[in-house]
Amino acid sequence: MPTLDRQDDVFVLDIGDNENRFHPDWLAAVGALLDQVEQAEGPKALVTTATGKFFSNGLDLDWLFAHADQAGEYVAGVQELFARVLSLPMVTVAALQGHTFAAGAMFSLAHDFRVMRADRGFWCLPEAEINIPFSVGMSALIQSRLSPRTAHEAMVTARRYGGHDALAAGLVDRTADEEAVRAAAIEIARPQAAKAGPTVGTIKARIYAGVLEALREKDIPLG
Repeated sequence: MPTLDRQDDVFVLDIGDNENRFHPDWLAAVGALLDQVEQAEGPKALVTTATGKFFSNGLDLDWLFAHADQAGEYVAGVQELFARVLSLPMVTVAALQGHTFAAGAMFSLAHDFRVMRADRGFWCLPEAEINIPFSVGMSALIQSRLSPRTAHEAMVTARRYGGHDALAAGLVDRTADEEAVRAAAIEIARPQAAKAGPTVGTIKARIYAGVLEALREKDIPLG
């Protein structure tokens, strides 16, 4: 399950050491840890990372197919996580040490900055290949964080981007060797910790007002 650590003014949220799919229990655990981060006083920033081969493979499709009657509520919960991270009143950095796919890739886009392992691992939106269309909220998130050309290519072709290609396409802000990904993310986050507070939260809420509205829509067509 996810864990939370703190290095001076930087909170480090480790979302797990497996595929880190968004099981409802995982969503609840991440939400509780984000509560701790938000409630902490003083300067702060957030780095989100994982351990092992995967950052996240996104939706827990096994759980979803077994609980089809709860699909709408489940997707709404995932989108609320995206909205929450997108609008957190502090600087956030995703440290992508492994494969980052589907809703896991969207989760990374909800962060202000991204660092990706240079030599191995892929960032990918495979929905066109697995026949699951993006929701309106997911589409809005992706298009708000990527250039139109990159968003189109990533969404329509399901291209797998390695670290160097992801950097060139603007999917990530920096690449690093495997052992340096987390440290590089902390390096980006630490100087921004003093900016945490309501002003940053308001700035983000206004930048992404339309995206947040779409992500928080409860009536979500799933086909």
